[in-house]
Amino acid sequence: MSMIRDLRAVVRPSLRKTNTLHSTYDATRDPSASSAVVDCAVYRDGRRLAEVDGTCRTPHEAMLRVRENGGFAWIGLHEPTEEEFAGIAREFGLHPLAVEDAVHAHQRPKLERYDDTLFTVFKTIHYVEHAELTATSEVVETGEVMCFTGRDFVITVRHGGHGSLRALRHRLQDDPERLAKGPSAVLHSIADHVVDGYIAVAGAVQEDIDEVEIEVFSTPDKGGPRGSDAGRIYQLKREVLEFKRAVSPLLRPMQLLSERPMRLIDPDIQKYFRDVADHLVRVQEEVIGFDELLNSILQANLAQATVAQNEDMRKITSWAAIIAVPTMICGVYGMNFTHMPELRWTYGYPMVLGFIGVVCFSIHRMLKRNGWL
Repeated sequence: MSMIRDLRAVVRPSLRKTNTLHSTYDATRDPSASSAVVDCAVYRDGRRLAEVDGTCRTPHEAMLRVRENGGFAWIGLHEPTEEEFAGIAREFGLHPLAVEDAVHAHQRPKLERYDDTLFTVFKTIHYVEHAELTATSEVVETGEVMCFTGRDFVITVRHGGHGSLRALRHRLQDDPERLAKGPSAVLHSIADHVVDGYIAVAGAVQEDIDEVEIEVFSTPDKGGPRGSDAGRIYQLKREVLEFKRAVSPLLRPMQLLSERPMRLIDPDIQKYFRDVADHLVRVQEEVIGFDELLNSILQANLAQATVAQNEDMRKITSWAAIIAVPTMICGVYGMNFTHMPELRWTYGYPMVLGFIGVVCFSIHRMLKRNGWL
């Protein structure tokens, strides 16, 4: 919170002058020291300035180059601390509330506007490979990418061990015509990159669901209901719910970016956000379908378990009925009375055994004909 109190005294972009900027960073700082800044560059006319022209060691140098040569700065950070981000926030006049969200992460996907800056939060999804789905398997892993978009800068803040934007930056640098559109082109590319990741993860999750579905509805001799595990289905449902929480809240921001005119969004780029929104709608429908399908699979699994238990109880009851016949007869003849019929008859013992066998066989045939055995 000390950082937030400091940021409340932040000077707005109109006061970001050169004499103020020099006080943000220590010029004697070793550029090779550990930092949250993973990349910092200036782009003009869609091309990254060469190192001799000013590849930047610090965001301060980047903004100096922007003021000297035009273009825009793109600063990429990974899990910055409050202290590391405080100077950058003063440098670019970022709003304290947005800065707090960017540092502490764990935010819902959203789009907010602070003065001349757009703050966008994306949830990244990574599919966790696993040899076999278990009741404790992690299927999807989430991260976050926050994007501050201004007239002459883009600041990306990434949280999590995946979702690197390095390859995306290289692809954009290979497309100068699009990158020349400025920060809004970077914002669109990030949104498109995140949603493409959703599509890939949705396909992998679909395969897991298909595998569980086949096992639940397979025949018992192939590992059917008795081989299926409700715990695995429930775990997969939880992972799908986490996926849903990343996808659904992002739909409204993408619709706003594609439909509502904004000063910071180039009109030529805005139409591309419609394509991103369409893809996101498709992914959302798939995720909702996953959730509903898993509900049905879980209910079917529980119903099959109940049916299996009923079958077991019927078999136990059937065998108990068969065993009751010799138990009753042997119990009668086990009474030690002197005068009992057939006690001294030579053929009494084999006759009783035969009678028991015939009765038990008849009961067994009748129960088997009725499907109890």
